[in-house]
Amino acid sequence: MNRHFLRDDDLSPAEQAEVLALAADMKRAPYDHRPLAGPLTVATIYDKPTLRTQASFSSGIAELGGHSMLVDGRLAGIGERESVADVARVLGRQAAAIVWRTFAQAAIEDLARHAGVPVVNALTDDFHPCQLLADLLTLQEHTGALAGRTVGFVGDGACNMGNSWVLAGATAGMHVRIGAPTGYEPDATVVERAREVAAGTGGSVTLTADAREAVADADAVVTDTWVSMGKEEEAAARTEVFSPYAVTTELFAHAAPDAILLHCLPAYRGKEVAAEVIDGPRSLVWDEAENRRHAQKAVLTWLLEREGSGHE
Repeated sequence: MNRHFLRDDDLSPAEQAEVLALAADMKRAPYDHRPLAGPLTVATIYDKPTLRTQASFSSGIAELGGHSMLVDGRLAGIGERESVADVARVLGRQAAAIVWRTFAQAAIEDLARHAGVPVVNALTDDFHPCQLLADLLTLQEHTGALAGRTVGFVGDGACNMGNSWVLAGATAGMHVRIGAPTGYEPDATVVERAREVAAGTGGSVTLTADAREAVADADAVVTDTWVSMGKEEEAAARTEVFSPYAVTTELFAHAAPDAILLHCLPAYRGKEVAAEVIDGPRSLVWDEAENRRHAQKAVLTWLLEREGSGHE
């Protein structure tokens, strides 16, 4: 049976720790792991605009000894000209793994059912699990052990980053606080699942409408754009709703003295985050962007090793 990485809780706590340890090892020695040597091909499909995702997967697959097959989702007509299942069957015969950055979570789950090779979620409307592996790797580099650490995510908690933070943070045994306006909290079923996971890891999930409460003494403050892809028509209304959740110098001062800032980018200075914070000494957003490559290499390698199709 294929293992996939479609949402953050597809990895157990022990498996998440294993992947993060592998990512750290790959960062120290980028060319020691070559599961795609041959080269084997990884199909990478992009339906949404991309910079970090495409760059990090392309460079990471190359470092693993493989070849990245770029598939333009619009030209392929996935779900329109060809069914998701047929696309999965075709690409599964050409590639050792499939990476997809798309809209609907249900679509990537459909792809995974029919691909016959590991499938990795490079972003959907509901989850951003590769970004969370990079975020956890960055925080781990800064603080050491993740268990027991506190993260305050402020802004649009209903976006894919909000959902992924509660799941991935709970899996890591962290205390995740979401500071979001009423009506913009993470999906209720995701929160319920995260609390189930947290009960076994010693973590917790807290929802609050108070941004200061969310970041109080936190080890990391996290935010994201207020206008996610597909929400452009709501930009003015969202700016008004989320303005009290901007990561200003004043809000950041409520976090722990050595707290770090994380932002998955692209960032809009003067809106969700002040320029002096994201460009300041406690911002690790560039480490975070680099760590996408190491984290994704690790999860691809981990999946291929369980598939038996990769070779060291």
